[in-house]
Amino acid sequence: MKVAVVDGQGGGIGSLIVKRLREEFGDEIEILALGTNSSATSAMMKARANRGATGENAIIFNSDRVDFILGPLSILVANGMLGELTPLMAETLSSSRARKVLLPLNQEGIDVIGIEKEPLPHLVEKAIDLLRRYIKKEAW
Repeated sequence: MKVAVVDGQGGGIGSLIVKRLREEFGDEIEILALGTNSSATSAMMKARANRGATGENAIIFNSDRVDFILGPLSILVANGMLGELTPLMAETLSSSRARKVLLPLNQEGIDVIGIEKEPLPHLVEKAIDLLRRYIKKEAW
């Protein structure tokens, strides 16, 4: 099972996701860190991703080569993450056949209605739980 974690900026969200994935699944899954910049990729690699790649082409190239994509909702927003996420990255990620598990973090002028605001660690735990159910074929 291949899981891509996509993040930008300093990689704090992505590194937390990678850390929890590794704690939960050990070596059962392959974690690919895809950063919009080298700082984000480096942070996710330090959290024990198997491999990492940086930039627009890396994200586009790998988006259909994984089973799951995890990250903040902004990875599907053109010019998200203060412009780090290009329109082509957002289009490619949203069009990928991989199942997307996204954290509903309100930013960039987008409010997600019907979602209660929760601390980041709680959202990551919910994402891990959902991924676990997908892997066990309980949530398809």
